[in-house]
Amino acid sequence: MKIRMHRHDDDKIELQMTPMIDIVFQLLIFFVMTFKIVVQEGDFNIKMPLAAQSSAPPIDDTVPPMKLRLTANAAGDLTGIRLNDRGFTNFEELHQHIIGIVGSDQPSFRESAEIEIDSDYQLRYEYVVAAITSVSGYRTPEDDVVKLIERIRFSPPKKAAGS
Repeated sequence: MKIRMHRHDDDKIELQMTPMIDIVFQLLIFFVMTFKIVVQEGDFNIKMPLAAQSSAPPIDDTVPPMKLRLTANAAGDLTGIRLNDRGFTNFEELHQHIIGIVGSDQPSFRESAEIEIDSDYQLRYEYVVAAITSVSGYRTPEDDVVKLIERIRFSPPKKAAGS
């Protein structure tokens, strides 16, 4: 058996930088990809009730549920617009009626307002978009956006009895 003698003076420990840099970059990519932006604390949108006086009755600030019915003929053209029990000839009349119900200066009415759009199966999509546009809001001449009804639901479309 042959024993080698090592001299410790000649052995030089050398650190390899390439694997260290690789690990640092992998950690950096991991933390960047898993970073989640948290909403700032204290940023709450809370509407506190006003101080109620005992002599005044509570104000009902909810808008009754609304159902918009759009009917179509076989070609897909719009034949009727009905909101609850009232009929309209065009979407501008509907828009003015919604402004009258919800109001443009009372945000509490707008927040509780909800509309359900029920349309015939064959109705062309452009009329549904026009209905959404007429009930959801408008732009003022100063280019401000006024929201009317933000919560819009759709009932499932029904196929016509003849098709």
